[in-house]
Amino acid sequence: MSDEIALVVVAAVARNGALGRNNAIPWRAPTDLRRFRSITWGRPLVMGRKTYQSIGRPLPGRETVVPTRDPGFLAGARPEHLHFARDFDAALALAETLARAMGAREAILAGGAELFRLGLPRAQRLRLTFVDCAPEADVFFPEIDWSQWREERRERPQLAPEDEFGLEFGDYLRI
Repeated sequence: MSDEIALVVVAAVARNGALGRNNAIPWRAPTDLRRFRSITWGRPLVMGRKTYQSIGRPLPGRETVVPTRDPGFLAGARPEHLHFARDFDAALALAETLARAMGAREAILAGGAELFRLGLPRAQRLRLTFVDCAPEADVFFPEIDWSQWREERRERPQLAPEDEFGLEFGDYLRI
């Protein structure tokens, strides 16, 4: 990503680092989903093939970029606002181009674990939701070297009745 377009990692992470289980989020948190929508609206999203398949469609108001080498996934009709790239670097370059076309100053890295691992060293910002649970999981967020990050903001939101666990929002800027 260039100096003009910032790469922002957006994730909901449980106390044990869990992100998901069986291609699904292991908690209900409508408050976090509303935050995700507000952070990502009008910006390109880079997400892995499995993350995209778990959602099942491009999200409204955003352009979705999926890096994949799976020729089966690339075949067939492509929904509007869905783009493919041959690898992670190509996905970031495409997200930067899309961000400029959308008038956005950020591109969002929205998962999964492997893309977070690849993207964390390049990210300028982290926008994390800490979920107060430790579910069984098969996908985990990578370790963060906190010495590279400065906390900008931390907030405990008003929870919705449907939220299963407590939430805390943390925004971080690379030092």
